[in-house]
Amino acid sequence: MRTCVGCRKREPAAGLLRIVARGLGTGNGAEAVVIVPDPQRRLSGRGAWLHPFSSCLRTAVRRRAIGRALRVSGNLDISALEQHLENRHEHS
Repeated sequence: MRTCVGCRKREPAAGLLRIVARGLGTGNGAEAVVIVPDPQRRLSGRGAWLHPFSSCLRTAVRRRAIGRALRVSGNLDISALEQHLENRHEHS
C-alpha cells in the first residue's frame, strides 16, 4: 500500500504513479529540481506516489507535498509530470 501525496488516500502501488526528483546543474551554482514520472518504477532515488490525475497533482503542489515527500527544496519543475498526465486519457 502507498499513499498519494496529493489526496493522501492509500492505494495499492499498481494504482499510483511513482515520481522522482532529478537535479540539473544550471552552471551558476543554483540547482533546479525536475520532478519526473517513473511509470516503470525503475529510476533510482527516493520516490513518492501520486494518483495519475491532474487534481491530485494540483493538490500536492498547493500543499507543497512533493518537495517534502522527496526531501528536496527549491524551485520544483513539474512540467515533465504535467506533460505525462496530459498525455494520459484521464477520467477524473
